[in-house]
Amino acid sequence: MRSNESQEFMERLERHPELYERFKDLLQIVENADGDALTADEAEEKVVQEMRQIGQEALQAWATHKQVKVAHHSETRLSLRRRGKKTLLAHQSRSDRSL
Repeated sequence: MRSNESQEFMERLERHPELYERFKDLLQIVENADGDALTADEAEEKVVQEMRQIGQEALQAWATHKQVKVAHHSETRLSLRRRGKKTLLAHQSRSDRSL
């Protein structure tokens, strides 16, 4: 991986500390740092559990981000509507259409 890609990836990952921790845990399993994965089946089970956790954390982060984005969008739309009342001239011209 190129240096700038690595740097960008780390910066993005650091914005999501829950995912950062999960990837650290996954690397612990891959490197068998604890020395507790005695068989391939045990290692597979640990990796599957960790991947499920990563998936849950990723979806939670996505939902949180989406909620903030939707709330911001709603606030923006509301502020556009609140700019002011229509003038009496606008009301008058609408009533003239029915005549």
